[in-house]
Amino acid sequence: MDRPGKVVCVGRNYLEHAKELGNDVPKEPLIFLKPPSTVIDGGVAIELPPDAGRVDFEGEVGIVIGTRLRKASEAECVKGVRGVVAANDVSSRDWQKNDGQWARAKGCDTFLPLGNESQAPFDLADLTVVTRHNGVEKQRGNTSQMAFPIAMLLAYISKYITLEPGDLVLTGTPSGVSPLAPGDVVEVEIVGHSRVSSPVVAGQG
Repeated sequence: MDRPGKVVCVGRNYLEHAKELGNDVPKEPLIFLKPPSTVIDGGVAIELPPDAGRVDFEGEVGIVIGTRLRKASEAECVKGVRGVVAANDVSSRDWQKNDGQWARAKGCDTFLPLGNESQAPFDLADLTVVTRHNGVEKQRGNTSQMAFPIAMLLAYISKYITLEPGDLVLTGTPSGVSPLAPGDVVEVEIVGHSRVSSPVVAGQG
C-alpha cells in the first residue's frame, strides 16, 4: 500500500500478550503513533539498531481508512474502512522500558513492514493474524479475542485524532512475540487477505 499519512497504534489489546509482558489490559485503549518513515514493503530488510537491545516482532491487523472519520460512531467507522493489511509493529523492548514512552522504541526506520492492502469482503470481528519466525508459527490471534473491538477502537481514536483517507490503524498483537536477530525472516499474514515477509539485518551504528 502507499505510505500512510499517519499510523495510529493500539497497545495491549490482547489479554495474553499483555500478560506475557507483565502488563494489565488498560481500562481504555492505549494509543500511540508510529511515524510514516517506519514503513517498508515486503522483502525489504528490518534493520536492527546496534544499541536497541531486544527487538521483537509484533504481527498485527492493520486497518486502512477510506473516509474522513472525526468523532464518528462505530457504525460510521465500519463503513469508513477501506481495507486491511498485514503489519509488523517492530519494537525495541529495552527502549520501550527505559525511555518511559515509545517513540524511539517503535519509531525507527524499517520498524513497520506492511503487506498488500486487501479490499476483499471481510468481517472486522473475525480476522485471523498469524506470525511465523524462520518458518515456525509463533503468533495466532483472531480479532474476536481483542479487549477492544476494531469498531470501538476506531470510534475511540476519532474522538481525539481525526482519521483521514489513507491513514493506518494498527490494532494490537496477540501473544507469542519473540526477539529478532540478523539472518532471521519474519512473516505476518492476515489469513485470506494480506501477507508480508521481511528479512532481518544488523543496522549501522
